[in-house]
Amino acid sequence: MIKGQQQFVVSAYQGLYDIIIPKDNFLRKLNDLVDFSFIYDELLENYSVDMIRGAKDPIMLFKYLILKTTYELSDEDVVSRTLNDMSFKYFLNLAPDEVNLIHPSTLTKFRKLRLKDTNLLDLLIKKTVEIAIAKGVLISKTLIVNATHTKARYNQKSAQEVLLERAKSLRKEIYTINSEMKEKFSQKITSDKLEEIIEYCKDLVNVVESTPELAVYEKVKQRLNYLNEAIEDDLENLTLSTDEDARIGHKTEDSSFFGYKTHIVMSEERIITDNVITTGEKTDGKELQSLIEKSQEAGIIVDEIIGDTAYSEKGNLEYAKENEIILISKLNPMVSCGSRKKEDEFQFNKDAGMFVCPAGHMAIRKAR
Repeated sequence: MIKGQQQFVVSAYQGLYDIIIPKDNFLRKLNDLVDFSFIYDELLENYSVDMIRGAKDPIMLFKYLILKTTYELSDEDVVSRTLNDMSFKYFLNLAPDEVNLIHPSTLTKFRKLRLKDTNLLDLLIKKTVEIAIAKGVLISKTLIVNATHTKARYNQKSAQEVLLERAKSLRKEIYTINSEMKEKFSQKITSDKLEEIIEYCKDLVNVVESTPELAVYEKVKQRLNYLNEAIEDDLENLTLSTDEDARIGHKTEDSSFFGYKTHIVMSEERIITDNVITTGEKTDGKELQSLIEKSQEAGIIVDEIIGDTAYSEKGNLEYAKENEIILISKLNPMVSCGSRKKEDEFQFNKDAGMFVCPAGHMAIRKAR
């Protein structure tokens, strides 16, 4: 069960924050600028209403995750740093003399259980837009649309890269303290197999943990915890597997990629107002209406849309005219005047200059 509001902190040492934390401190400005109370409404359905015991404040836990991501800390280290970092305590709405902090495992449970089935990206984008409008930062009525290719994890090998990057960071920190440790570590791995990289990282962790004199260095502990977390926790999301949802998309007539497309719309102030993720074979122009409408739901007044030739298809031109929106896009006769019927579901890929069938296969030739 969660309470309806964040608890007000009462402490005799509350005045220390005004002395220690500057007005231009990033965390202080973020905490004073953003009202995080929307977290209660968004996560209410993920909490039990029958439990008598109150749950840990979801706003505080959500802020912990912001600190964790911003400063690249493990669960254990972000909690540990909070004990001594006054800016962290201020951001988390804790008293300056608070010493009873959460257990690091609480953050793991919060990520896995409370944020489950929550469209976090859409939520954060919408709240960012609302704040930008309220503060007078976002005032333009012109939006810019585009799409970018995103490779699937299946052939991006991001899990290996994350592990090796964190292992390298740990070794580098240790070498600055004791260069003789090179002889105790295994040779740098050249294989790209996930299983072998995991074993390499585990061997590295075992050597460091069996060397007590290294444990006194805070930076070594942080990098060690960060690597351990990648092995034990992050790999649930980074493990390579066949991605059944990914599709083949085309960058040009001769080059392709396996993955997705990220369709983004942003204001002239370079504030992203919405995004849509589709499979790789989808064309850019089909998502325009959705991007506009979701931006309007966030409070944007749209007078103009700027995009490339992919957005000049007939349906978008008609939609813009009906809604009195100026669509600035170079006309491509293959897109705007195509003769294919809607039920065919063939789409024109402006990057490749060819039509693509629903299964993602590109035409072998074209003719006017």
